[in-house]
Amino acid sequence: MNRIPARLAATLILLATTILGELTASAQEAGSETPLPQEPPSLRFELATGSLPPLAERLPQTPRADLPTREDWREGRYGGSLRLLSRSGRDARDLVLLGYARLVVWDESFELEPDILQSVAVEDGRIFTLTLRAGHRWSDGRPFTSDDFRFWWEDVANNETLSPRGLPPEMLAGGKPPRFEVLDEVTLRFTWETANPLFLPALAGTAPLFIYRPRHYLQQFHAAYVDEKVLNEQAEAMGLQSWSELFRRRDRLFRFDNPEMPTLQPWVNTVAPPAERFVARRNPYFHRVDGQGRQLPYIDEVVLTPTQPRLMATKAAAGEGDLMARGLSFSDAPVLKAAEERGEITLRLWPIGRGAQLALYPNLNVVSPGWRSALRDVRFRRALSLATDRDELNQVLYQGTALPGANTLLPSSPLYAEAARQAWAAYDPDQANALLDDMGMLWRDQDGIRHLPDGRRADLIIETADTDPAEVDALEVITEQWRKIGIAVLVRSQGRQAARQRVRSGATTMSIFYGLTNGLATASMSPAELAPTSDRQNNWPLWGLHFESNGAAGEAPESPEAQELLALYQAWVSGPDEAAKAKIWQRMLQIHADQVFTVGLLGAVRQPVVANVDLRNLPDEAVYLYDPGAYFGRYRPDTFWFAKRLR
Repeated sequence: MNRIPARLAATLILLATTILGELTASAQEAGSETPLPQEPPSLRFELATGSLPPLAERLPQTPRADLPTREDWREGRYGGSLRLLSRSGRDARDLVLLGYARLVVWDESFELEPDILQSVAVEDGRIFTLTLRAGHRWSDGRPFTSDDFRFWWEDVANNETLSPRGLPPEMLAGGKPPRFEVLDEVTLRFTWETANPLFLPALAGTAPLFIYRPRHYLQQFHAAYVDEKVLNEQAEAMGLQSWSELFRRRDRLFRFDNPEMPTLQPWVNTVAPPAERFVARRNPYFHRVDGQGRQLPYIDEVVLTPTQPRLMATKAAAGEGDLMARGLSFSDAPVLKAAEERGEITLRLWPIGRGAQLALYPNLNVVSPGWRSALRDVRFRRALSLATDRDELNQVLYQGTALPGANTLLPSSPLYAEAARQAWAAYDPDQANALLDDMGMLWRDQDGIRHLPDGRRADLIIETADTDPAEVDALEVITEQWRKIGIAVLVRSQGRQAARQRVRSGATTMSIFYGLTNGLATASMSPAELAPTSDRQNNWPLWGLHFESNGAAGEAPESPEAQELLALYQAWVSGPDEAAKAKIWQRMLQIHADQVFTVGLLGAVRQPVVANVDLRNLPDEAVYLYDPGAYFGRYRPDTFWFAKRLR
């Protein structure tokens, strides 16, 4: 018997699977009961030629099968290219946000659940046993096992050359590291002496704590496995200083800019920067399936195109992106609504989940002695808040659609307290004037501007980093409002990096920035934002640096209230039960509300979300939030699909 040549056989198989894919897709459009293909049609050539094994050999033994329970969610069909526009061309990290594959993830109810992991067992808040999915593989088909965690722990995290600062803060409890154990190929354990409530949330983070690495790939750049001289020569050829720089250049799971590095995300980046666009194609070994056992994602590829910020709204209205939100603001809504009415896009307006869309941050560590004294006086901070007419701001900036009040949690949070949102937030210029008089700020110039207690004129410079188009408009309104109580506002604008440096150095007196990152917090989420825990906090950077450096740098908090906030945070970190954690949160929120450490303006501002008219499974109503949840990631983009047009 004559045999069919292998290449011809592959071609015939490819033709057959192509026809089957087209027939089943057409049947689905017509509502037929024809079974849908179990294999993604885009993989048919690799399957036909044998370069990919069949689905049963690519999935873990127990793939993740839980799916969204929204009423408007439907199982979809394969195919298409999702076009994204990015404001930055540095790397492809937006793809890691979109994929949101993590060891554990936040679900739509803000509960942690296993994702890449099959299970997590926690004992006494300090012993964490992680179980992987047997048979799980990296995107290149190599096994993903506990050895990849061992490699990170021994050769990266505890390597002084690669990690000179030591372990990440989330890996320390009471200042001490855990004991790490590999129990078998799919089971590992971290044991701390005391509770570590930061560990699991860090694994689920938008920019997560990656406690694993693809050993089979990265060990070729590590001096423990390859001659250091050889690696240094490779580094020098790339213009790098040493093997450690070479390793770090290859090891960037979050930046997602090394196409050679295998991943566990639903789409695999294929383009290295600098690039006019990044193209990410489906991961044939992705660990999630739908209700029929079909491997996700539904969409074949994601194309990320860096775009000038000023063009984002125009391109969105023209339908040049299939899913867009970052780079759009409420002021773009009229143009986008008109495009929706023309049938070019769909527009959703999701409430932003920050505690306040914009807040004013008095820098309690400002260098100027006169301003430092004034800003540390709670009467001054309360006066500024009382002199702010948030209803006027709401009408001017958001047509009255936002939620006025202080920078605190939103009503959807189980920890929400109406008293905290209303504290010192009612417009009352008479009371504001009385507070300033009580401080001794009675001397006014001919134009009505007061002088600080040390005699200097109250010319208050508020600095903006241009993070939100509404910042300048808000400050214009506030300038007029605060002049009524004798405070002259001057506005200084600069880039975000320069603004951060000025705040940290104490050059900035006051700044405007986003409010609480997570306005929907639960008791199990960290309240670190409410205490001076980081030098990135605009209202007390030196106090935060002091905590962050264990007293080696910065300044110890002088405010009794700030000291209490730190003590409360450390009590939360010690791992009490949920009821105790909730009480800690409530006390910290109460202190913030009373002390007005930030002047919140408006919350629950609506974020325009633009989508292709044929994109399915994107929620109609949802919260837009960076962390936790990674913007769209929490809503399972691996299950988004196109109903009609395929690209």
